[in-house]
Amino acid sequence: MLAPFLALGTRYRVTGAHHIPREGGVLVASNHLSYADPVMITAACLMGGRVPRFFAKSGLWKVPVVRNVMTSGRHIAVNRGKASALESFRDTVSAVREGDCVVVFPEGTFSDRDDEWPMKAKTGLARVALTTGAPVVPLACWGSHHVLPVGARLPRVFPRRRVELLAGPPVDLSDLVSERPTATQQREATQRIMAAVTSLLAEVRGEDPPPDLVKA
Repeated sequence: MLAPFLALGTRYRVTGAHHIPREGGVLVASNHLSYADPVMITAACLMGGRVPRFFAKSGLWKVPVVRNVMTSGRHIAVNRGKASALESFRDTVSAVREGDCVVVFPEGTFSDRDDEWPMKAKTGLARVALTTGAPVVPLACWGSHHVLPVGARLPRVFPRRRVELLAGPPVDLSDLVSERPTATQQREATQRIMAAVTSLLAEVRGEDPPPDLVKA
């Protein structure tokens, strides 16, 4: 429904959607800059032949209209608290093992960096990936924050802003896969995933990432 508005209101480009497997469970890992990201990423996944489910904050199920979208789309709620977090983890593992495409923002929220590069990621995505052995496709999203900045009430569609998404080949985590990955394995997998996302983002932005991200 939003695709026509996306086409009219932005200069939207997706590259690398063929890296998303057309069948089988897969995790898509993206940086996060705007509330517009899910719309942009959904369009990219559809171009890759997949209907995505999102790993999203439980608070979205409390918002009118949005609640209906989250429920009908069978998206996965992330709840705070140890027991709830475990339930979310199990739901995600089940979704991937059932062959779904699940989109995760490893940072857990919008980047709080002034330079809009990714901040430190959480290890939840890595844990799911290592437990299931599912491929993790890195995705860089850039320009969505110019269309709908955090805190803005309405999108900015004039002049049309460039929004670019770039997907890369799955991150190699084969040496870390385990039914019960250790904390060290999860951290290493997270670093590899975020390094891939950051590299793609650098390509989209046409600039080198900050030294602290390169070292990480």
